[in-house]
Amino acid sequence: MTTLRARFRALEEARERDWPRARLEHNRAERRALLDASDPGRMVTRGDRLPDAPLLDSRGGALTLAQAVGAGPAILIFFRFATCPADALALPHYDRAFAAAGVPVVALSPQLPERLDAIRVAHALQLRVLSDPGGALAEQLGLNFTPIDTPEPPPAGWIGELTGTGTWKLPRTSVLIVDGELTARYVAISPDWLDRVEAEDVLAALAAPARADAA
Repeated sequence: MTTLRARFRALEEARERDWPRARLEHNRAERRALLDASDPGRMVTRGDRLPDAPLLDSRGGALTLAQAVGAGPAILIFFRFATCPADALALPHYDRAFAAAGVPVVALSPQLPERLDAIRVAHALQLRVLSDPGGALAEQLGLNFTPIDTPEPPPAGWIGELTGTGTWKLPRTSVLIVDGELTARYVAISPDWLDRVEAEDVLAALAAPARADAA
């Protein structure tokens, strides 16, 4: 399987060909700023217990994080929004890679559920796509960020309009493994949304407890 890194590099190369230079540099500056501003001490880390936050299924219905995780373990993927080009590469990639893991795989975004389901439908995702209303769970985990450029009034097509939340906030793209008690057993946070953890690293972390038990 092609690595996620390779897929993102191809996306960046396409943008280098097609985007105006000013737009390309603005995008890169935004990602650099997020890296510079990231403070791991303020974000969820291994051993932290997650709150049993209320969530909304993109296909309808309400549930809590504990209900989504079940007996655990489960893989949680925090992503930006349904029409984000990077998410449109990452979620199908993770979906295929994690399909045989035998655990719940849950993708979470602050986007309103009626808009969020577009990514599940477009890519025939088998993982569960859930809305984190208002980004409340991501906020409690220290994952949310605000872009460096937030003009007022916001232009047409701004983040709050795309997500339906009415705010600029988005979660840092992240992958967590949590157990049935909602304790984080693995955390990979990617402030640069074009530099995310590879699926094989997540699967290795998922298998690590099993290997330890077997020994």
